[in-house]
Amino acid sequence: MTSPHSPGSGLPFFNLAVPHRPARIQALGPGDDLGAVVVDAVRDGERVHVVGAGHGSATAIDSGVALLTRGLHGVDVDVSARTARVRAGSRWSDVLDAAAPYGLAPVCGSAPGVGVVGFLLGGGLSPIGRTTGWATDHVRSFDIVTSDGRSIRASAVTHAELFWALRGGGVAPGIVTAVEIDLLPIMSLYAGGLYFGADDAAGVLDGYARWAADAPEDLTSSCALLRLPDLEVVPEPLRGRFVVHVRVAVVGRNDALDLVAPLRALASPLVDTVTEIPYAAIGSIHADPVDPMPVLEGGMLLREFDTAAAVDLLTVAGPRTAAPFAVVELRQLGGALARTGLVADAVIGRDAGFSLFLVSAPVPPLFAEVVPEAAGGLFAAMRSRATGGVTPNFGGALNAPGQVAASRGSADLARLHDVWRTYDPTGAFTGLSV
Repeated sequence: MTSPHSPGSGLPFFNLAVPHRPARIQALGPGDDLGAVVVDAVRDGERVHVVGAGHGSATAIDSGVALLTRGLHGVDVDVSARTARVRAGSRWSDVLDAAAPYGLAPVCGSAPGVGVVGFLLGGGLSPIGRTTGWATDHVRSFDIVTSDGRSIRASAVTHAELFWALRGGGVAPGIVTAVEIDLLPIMSLYAGGLYFGADDAAGVLDGYARWAADAPEDLTSSCALLRLPDLEVVPEPLRGRFVVHVRVAVVGRNDALDLVAPLRALASPLVDTVTEIPYAAIGSIHADPVDPMPVLEGGMLLREFDTAAAVDLLTVAGPRTAAPFAVVELRQLGGALARTGLVADAVIGRDAGFSLFLVSAPVPPLFAEVVPEAAGGLFAAMRSRATGGVTPNFGGALNAPGQVAASRGSADLARLHDVWRTYDPTGAFTGLSV
């Protein structure tokens, strides 16, 4: 049943730097009439904010009703069809747990605690994305409740324009209550991370840029500059240090060891976790933080990342700087991520070679001036390689307002607005302005 809460309490957001103060909060449950919930909110003139696992909202909620979908959880696997029906409040860890006993795997992200729906709406970049494409390429349908209370199913053959918009558009003109996704017959990966010390940063980043240029599609990689805290949760060899974390995931190749060998030869890693792992352990590759914290984030898409770019990046964010970032991450794109699937979608980034993402140090006193100024300097250093795009899942407060929308061509943006006018004509739901 629905259960209203007092304003400012009960919101499950991961980024504690964004203040959320809706007029009221309503938790949704499996027995609720969601159509009636939406119609009532629209009738009362409330702005409707749909909140899932809470990883994706960089914009403060300061009015209206926050509808929490975490009570609408559950995963049904169809083994013969290799599909899963995933309810709105589910996280990728739920899907991994449900699919693994059958030797099946979802195209998920690097952090299994992220919500399924928000990840797919933004396109969904996976640690195996160069092999599989964007996660949203593997969506068969979305179930959604629109502002007039209708429950509809959007797929390639029904409500096809809405289906196009939901796959990569970033937000939805309604409450997505469930998705049907493909599962892949992947049981294991040769994957993990190599952590190198600060003294080796220049050689490792230069070597990574050279190595990545020839990487096959069966190999997806990323590289992150990390300033790790001096805390017991961090492994002792890495605690309190600047490290370069090179991550790899190889799918279905017998020569995986040989593919990764050049990285191991760049320097002596402080820690080497690259080995054969069950697919369900995909979260161990990036080892993303699991506890909420206050940070500022931002991103940009790059056409390429070469050795000159490596020098420029280290100049503004390397170990000899005081850059106020916990993470400066590069994810290699291309491969299957560059190809449009059988059914077109609204994904941003198919024309990019890398995604660059910044996460500030979790130090709020730096948020007003120091972090934005440093982020601006870093973006400026990389701008000559930029596509001009930002993906919905890798943007944030460090990006200019409207930068994700500006990443789209005028035709796609107009098409998205047409979808919103059709399915949310009053502009009740947070998302595109109509």
